[in-house]
Amino acid sequence: MPEFFSFISEILWGSLMVYLLAAAGIWFAFRSLFVPFRFFRDFGKSLKSGRSVPGALTSWQALCLSLATRLGSGNLAGVAFALTAGGPGAIFWMWIAALISMATSFAECALAQLYKERDANNQLRGGPAWYMARGLGMRWMGVLFSIFLLLAYGLVFNTIQSSVVTRAVHFAWQVPGTLTGLVLAVGCLLFMTRGLAVLSRLMQWMVPLIALAWIVVSFSISLWHASLLPEVFETIFKSAFGWQEAATGTMAWTLSQAMTSGFQRSMSTNEAGMGSSPNAAAMAASSPPHPVAQGIVQMIGVLTDTFLVCTASAMMLLLAGSGPTETESSLIGIQLMQQAMVSLAGGWSAGFLALVVLLFAFTSILANYLYAENNLIFLGRNSRGNLLLLRGVVVVMVLCGSLVSVPLIWHIADVVMALMAMINLTAILLLSPVVKLLAGDYLRQRKLGIEPVFNPQRYPEIQRQLAPGSWDSLPPPSR
Repeated sequence: MPEFFSFISEILWGSLMVYLLAAAGIWFAFRSLFVPFRFFRDFGKSLKSGRSVPGALTSWQALCLSLATRLGSGNLAGVAFALTAGGPGAIFWMWIAALISMATSFAECALAQLYKERDANNQLRGGPAWYMARGLGMRWMGVLFSIFLLLAYGLVFNTIQSSVVTRAVHFAWQVPGTLTGLVLAVGCLLFMTRGLAVLSRLMQWMVPLIALAWIVVSFSISLWHASLLPEVFETIFKSAFGWQEAATGTMAWTLSQAMTSGFQRSMSTNEAGMGSSPNAAAMAASSPPHPVAQGIVQMIGVLTDTFLVCTASAMMLLLAGSGPTETESSLIGIQLMQQAMVSLAGGWSAGFLALVVLLFAFTSILANYLYAENNLIFLGRNSRGNLLLLRGVVVVMVLCGSLVSVPLIWHIADVVMALMAMINLTAILLLSPVVKLLAGDYLRQRKLGIEPVFNPQRYPEIQRQLAPGSWDSLPPPSR
């Protein structure tokens, strides 16, 4: 079974997904008139002046919710997995993939904000399934995407989070994996029943604190070993282009593997193009009330994830000289990270990392559940019984995480991610004229020196696609 999913993953990621992700990012950078990069600083204003609207998240809460799914085991064990498959050069291609993917993230989140709607409880909802149904008139595509998302965020990704946590805790404190899985499952179940409002408030303070703790500690350790940093960066850049292997005639293989692993792990961590973060973006009351503003805010999550959290993880492994070899399995990815930190900072760091991984996994599983619940609502299957079933499935997957083969889970995750991304990227590429229109509308108002406000009446064709009251019923931003 692992060999089968590994084979499918290699086919999807060997060239198809790498080229598709790169092409989509470059296309949307031009299609959006470079607005997200030209007005990059607007994200600070959007977060600072976020509006509190009944039935909606603030921009800060939506960003933290999307970061909760991004900042999980992929930022730690996943980086070790990238180094295993592609060597140090994979880190360089993770950076490149993130830069390119920022425009893709902007596009998908702006579209999700545009095509949002109110559910039966007056809560804002939306995401790829909604813009496929409303923007493209292809509900069948939205249904297909929702099914893949339920598989990924209801089952596979939660198993990965649990498996990494149990191994990290066992390494640090010798706690049996089944016990750790049980505690994590029960903790998640208690919070899953609290609803979106409670969970979004939890995310808005817990996620930034965990991320900040990891970034500060890991970069402090890196600076403590600053004399080794030039050699580490030299290794990354040389390996990225196969310069170290050129003499042996293996350059093409090394460059290909580094690019594939970098793009693969970049998507698994920052999730740009996969269609997950738009679910959070649609729930926000954008400030200023324009879809582009939320697209810019969510784009910051890509930077935070890859250039801060993932880079910090890579530095730990490379500084310690304990980067994985091709013969080592991702099964011990998190232990490799802990061993690296122990060699650099002492025994206390193994426990610190275990705690960070535990908290990352906890918030990530809860956010995964919210995404899955959101797509049950799109499918019209959000009855009380189905929600209870979903929670039960999440708990079972968390418990299974300590028992199943981790390499198998990673390969399954890669396949599901690729399928989600192909559907989502197809949709947003078809909707790229709308992305250009939104960017142009935002740019026009910024040039006039006024606060951008989206008025659907200016665009009758788009207005007909929007849910009634999704925009014109929102109160104006507070001054």
